[in-house]
Amino acid sequence: MQLLRFHLLVILSFIGLVTNANATIISSVRPIGFITEAIASGVTNTDILLPDGASPHTYSLKPSDLIKIKNADLIIWVGEDMEAFMPTILKNIDTQKQIELMDIAEIKTLLRTNHYSDDKHESHDDSDHHHGEYDQHIWLSPKIAKIIAKSIHDKLVKLYPNKAQLLDANLNEFITNLSETEQNIAKKLINVQNRGYFVFHDAYGYFESHFGLKNLGSFTINPSVQPGVQTVYAIQKELAEHQAVCVFREPQFSPAVIKKLVNGTDVQIGELNPLGTGIVLEKDAYSHFLLALTQQLLDCLDKNSINN
Repeated sequence: MQLLRFHLLVILSFIGLVTNANATIISSVRPIGFITEAIASGVTNTDILLPDGASPHTYSLKPSDLIKIKNADLIIWVGEDMEAFMPTILKNIDTQKQIELMDIAEIKTLLRTNHYSDDKHESHDDSDHHHGEYDQHIWLSPKIAKIIAKSIHDKLVKLYPNKAQLLDANLNEFITNLSETEQNIAKKLINVQNRGYFVFHDAYGYFESHFGLKNLGSFTINPSVQPGVQTVYAIQKELAEHQAVCVFREPQFSPAVIKKLVNGTDVQIGELNPLGTGIVLEKDAYSHFLLALTQQLLDCLDKNSINN
């Protein structure tokens, strides 16, 4: 009897997973999911594949993820240099049910290369921050976000032709709101454009170039390992030479590691979240995401807000 009950629970759990996965648009990473939700709102359910805190470079799919992908109406992902696990999984999925964003011609013309110029610095440990020839963090470009939204719209119109009017309205609303958000962000950041900073993940190029920010370079160190004396010295030397105001860590970085690097300097520590962790998946989530990133920058770069 106990064995029968166990088998029944397993079957019910499996059915539950399949039911939750039905009629869904799946986005690989959270910020792409924000754009998707804006366009699909009121049309169909959307879901995000990667849980909060997971890296798209190293994520291992769970059985429930495979069920979601198999049952999805559409899967939206960035590209193989961002989500290395996706090409193998999508081999058996109809290409009409996929959007690979890095493959869109309009986006290709706006891509930034990952090559570093002479006045930018990437040094120390090579972790998992190299994403091929092009910068794949395309969701941080408002211009590319509008192309992503249009591409999702066009695909959903084919999938749900009877919802074309609502999809049109959603796209227009997204573009209008995003344009207003861009203007708002530009005003907020204008006073910190000359305040230089370093990051520990070179992910923000699209956003920085769009809003004229002064990223001095990137230090790639292992966030879980205390840096050695030589590494600390080299980083502190660069912070001083370039008169950096801030260094920005990401949520997965140990505060203790970063404090050691800036110890004895006037450099502030800030935190940036390029994946929108904690932002609720709703129609206006993408604008909330960009505004949250803006505030994270201001919290460290703006002299008037440092002690607030």
